[in-house]
Amino acid sequence: MLKFHAGSVQETVELGIKLGKVLHRGDNICLTGDLGTGKTAFTGGIARALGIGEYITSPTFTIVNEYEGKHPLYHFDVYRIGDADEMFETGYYEYISGEGITVIEWADLIKGILPDERIDVNIQKDSTQDTDSRLITMEFFGERAAECERRLSNESTGN
Repeated sequence: MLKFHAGSVQETVELGIKLGKVLHRGDNICLTGDLGTGKTAFTGGIARALGIGEYITSPTFTIVNEYEGKHPLYHFDVYRIGDADEMFETGYYEYISGEGITVIEWADLIKGILPDERIDVNIQKDSTQDTDSRLITMEFFGERAAECERRLSNESTGN
């Protein structure tokens, strides 16, 4: 598990960029955190690392947005999903096992169908600091994710 502190929205975006730089096709990022903690900003950082210049918005009503970059980015927001069965209608399994990078906001709402191979990112407000400070933890599941953890850890320490 890796832990980070982001003192501003920009630092949250920059951490997303760092993670985005170590991702490969087929990687799945599962985001959790309260409303307004920066999940979409973090996703915007991943998108920037993939060379996506579009403004990233949360697909709350469309459930998934697709972006083209170095690798395709599939951005899910499952906040309004009633149950996991609704995910099947979106082509969910094709996305998470496909050729792009999948980011799922509110991943805790579909725990039962999350991929085994994934990176869980939790973003929480840091109540000991000002309003833009965040505590961000990342847990890595599976071999591919473990490789991302090593690369991200090395980049963060400057090795």
